[in-house]
Amino acid sequence: MSTTPQPPPETRGRDADRSQATILKAALDEFSTHGLAGARIDRIAERANLNKRLIYYYFKNKDDLFLAVLEQAYTDIRTAERELHLLDMPPIQAIRRLTEFSWQYHVDHPEFMSLLNSENLQRGRHLTDSSRVRETNWPLIDTLGDILERGRREGVFRGGVDAVQLYISIAGLAYFYLSNKHTLSAIFGRDLMTRKAHSERLSHICDVILGYVLRD
Repeated sequence: MSTTPQPPPETRGRDADRSQATILKAALDEFSTHGLAGARIDRIAERANLNKRLIYYYFKNKDDLFLAVLEQAYTDIRTAERELHLLDMPPIQAIRRLTEFSWQYHVDHPEFMSLLNSENLQRGRHLTDSSRVRETNWPLIDTLGDILERGRREGVFRGGVDAVQLYISIAGLAYFYLSNKHTLSAIFGRDLMTRKAHSERLSHICDVILGYVLRD
């Protein structure tokens, strides 16, 4: 007799991809609101309007579900970046566009930062063994490397710029500002979340990044 687990009877005939997408969306909301430790499968099931057994059928446990949410979050941002078609742009424009995109993505997706905060509290243990995350992220670094090399050959970028370090700086200049917006606003007595403040921050980030890569 087969011991392969079967989905609950009430889910027979349900489209599996749609069910998993619904679960992942509900889990994203739950994890980004409560963190990994505070998240509850019962609430995820309620958010998804699905039987809790179906979540365990597809994802086995909370940690596996959290990893799936992280992997999907990285897939989403990398998919959006590919749609920029950076390799079709002149090097300076491509770096500026990637920088602008990274800033706006972090502004529009605070749940992404919440997930990263949770995973860093876990010391990255979920992502460490995820080949999917590495496969998802390295094409961007390859693209950035190609842009940097093209700019170097054209004489507009200096040589020796590490693509990984540059991307960390691009993302970090947005991430730190937004993830610490409340404390920074309190410390400096300035509302850092106004439209004017956002515009000033983006201009500063672009100046810093391009100032680093441009040839003297």
